[in-house]
Amino acid sequence: MTEVTKILAAMESGDKAAAEELLPLVYNELRALARARVASEPAGQTIQATELVHEAYLRLVGSPTSASWNSRGHFFGAAARAMRRILIDRARMRQATKRGGDMEHIELQTDIVSTAQRDDRLLQLDAALATFEDEDPAKARLVELRFFAGLSIPDVAEHLGISVATANRHWAYARAWLKREMDR
Repeated sequence: MTEVTKILAAMESGDKAAAEELLPLVYNELRALARARVASEPAGQTIQATELVHEAYLRLVGSPTSASWNSRGHFFGAAARAMRRILIDRARMRQATKRGGDMEHIELQTDIVSTAQRDDRLLQLDAALATFEDEDPAKARLVELRFFAGLSIPDVAEHLGISVATANRHWAYARAWLKREMDR
C-alpha cells in the first residue's frame, strides 16, 4: 500500500487529520497535472495552475464522496474530474450573457483564435463527453485523465488498471467518437 492509499483509507475511516497529511504527498503531482492542463488552455485564461490545484483539492476533500476513494488512481481520477468541472464552470461563466459572455473577445495577438471560440469548443467537448459517459463510462474516464488531467497513456493505463495497448485503443476510439459528435 502506498502512503497515499494509506491516508485515503484513514480518511475513509473518518480520520479528519488525514486530509492534512494528504496534500503534501499529492501536491506536486496535482500541480504538474494542473500545470499541463492550464498550459493547454487558451491564452488569456484567468486561472493559474496553483489556483486550479487548490480549488480542485478543496472540492475533493470538502465533498461528501471524499471518503470513498480506495486507491491513489481513484483519487487522481477524481482530481481530473474536479479540474474538468472547474474549467467548464469557468468557461460557462465567461459565456454568461449577464457577464458579457455573448460579446466577442478580441485577443491582442492576431494569430490566436478568440477566447469565446475556444470556450464554445470546450463547452462542445463537455457536452459530447457527457453523452459519451452514458455510452461508455470507462473510455470517458480515460478522456478526462488524458485531456483534463494531462496524463500520458502509460499513466492513464496504470490509473485505470488496463494495459498500455488497451489504453491506446480506447484513446483512439474516444477521440474519433468525440470528433464525430462535436462535428455534428
